[in-house]
Amino acid sequence: MIKEFRDDDLIHKFGGRFKLAALIQKRWLQLLQGERPMVESKNLTEMEIVIKEIVDGKLEMVLPDRDEEVEQDERADDLGI
Repeated sequence: MIKEFRDDDLIHKFGGRFKLAALIQKRWLQLLQGERPMVESKNLTEMEIVIKEIVDGKLEMVLPDRDEEVEQDERADDLGI
């Protein structure tokens, strides 16, 4: 386990382990697709960059508005999804 994630405050800040894992996965994919790191990335792997961005407070979880979720659900229903 990554030692920075032993702190429960960090886990609770993002709404739990599952949401934190989703954030890590999304940001990791962005870096792999060419996004620029928000921290000094010299000699760091993409995963280490993501962890450093989270610990340094560079990333935050942005959840869609409730109205936006309902609208997406309605569009999915229209498509038969």
